[in-house]
Amino acid sequence: MKKYNVQNYVRYKEDLRNCMPEEKAYHEYTRDELIIVFMPLVENLARKFSTSQQASGVLSINDILQIGNEGLVKAVDKLDWKKLILSDDIEKTLKSFLSKRIKGNIRRRIDMARGDIRIPEHKLNEIRSNPKDKTMVAMFFNSIFLSIDAQVTSDDENMMYQIPDESEPYNVPLMNIYLKGLMKKHLNDEEYEVLRLSYGLDCDKLAAKEIADKLNIKGVSDYVRVSELKKQAVQTLIDNVDHSQVLDYL
Repeated sequence: MKKYNVQNYVRYKEDLRNCMPEEKAYHEYTRDELIIVFMPLVENLARKFSTSQQASGVLSINDILQIGNEGLVKAVDKLDWKKLILSDDIEKTLKSFLSKRIKGNIRRRIDMARGDIRIPEHKLNEIRSNPKDKTMVAMFFNSIFLSIDAQVTSDDENMMYQIPDESEPYNVPLMNIYLKGLMKKHLNDEEYEVLRLSYGLDCDKLAAKEIADKLNIKGVSDYVRVSELKKQAVQTLIDNVDHSQVLDYL
């Protein structure tokens, strides 16, 4: 189980409780007060991310909280109060706007901090015991290209993710070669490059914005397009790779 500094977390909670401003209309809060008011939202979102080694690399829950709060500060600075005041439900609009940017900031930083790709042993056993099940092919690729959007929904599931993986490490260079072979066969050039650069197959992992610049993907939401291409590429592999190819390698 990944350790984190409990005393720091306790101090953080106490400081937050002591600094929490009095309740009033949202437009009456100062910038700093608004940030403090929505810091509990950051923790709520941060705890939906798994902190297992495969999912978030070296980051602990304290790190994810800090990253989420960084995203909150940036989001508050981008608020357009002229538009917010026109909203029928200003609280709902605020939470939606801030949540997207907080989660996005956490996702990007987790993606940079995650270690080498791994397939948990219990997932391998499921694949081997159901060789002709198409969902096992999906499990194979989803385990490798681990989705950082996957959310832990209960304490029981969270405990499952915290069980140490004591299986022997995979030959990552060999795995990369195998994956790139499948990717070249089934993906177009853009999908191939996005997946390769996102997960660091034979190269350093890059953030979505860096990938967009490298591949000359233009637009205001170029990083969103990169995320779409990444999901599209994984789904293409799931749809086109035969189960025998997965089992032969495993």
